[in-house]
Amino acid sequence: MGASRGKEVVLTHDAPQPIGPYSQAVKAGGLVFCSGQIPLGLDGAVAGADVETQTRQVLANLKAVLGAAGASMDKVVKTTIFLKSMNDFPKVNEIYAGHFREKPPARSTVEIARLPKDVLVEIECVALE
Repeated sequence: MGASRGKEVVLTHDAPQPIGPYSQAVKAGGLVFCSGQIPLGLDGAVAGADVETQTRQVLANLKAVLGAAGASMDKVVKTTIFLKSMNDFPKVNEIYAGHFREKPPARSTVEIARLPKDVLVEIECVALE
């Protein structure tokens, strides 16, 4: 099914499998909508107890999902970062910046009360196909 005809579900075994009734990503209208990724390894366990390790895992998961969708980090146009604590923003921002060196996407960052599996960070994105 092409992008102009509807939506296409993206699923890869190179990223953690969904832990609920959602897709890792959906392609539609020439865009890739990636579900929020949390720092789960392929074994389903939370990667690390610190925000730096968790952020690196989240970005690796996003990269894998985008790759399965035929996109890449360079094609990301919007991200949303969810943080357990805005005190972690400088650490997350430094790691994030390393993945978006040229033409960084638009971004929102919010602090929320709780994330799935009590992780410290979650990131979702929209990319060009």
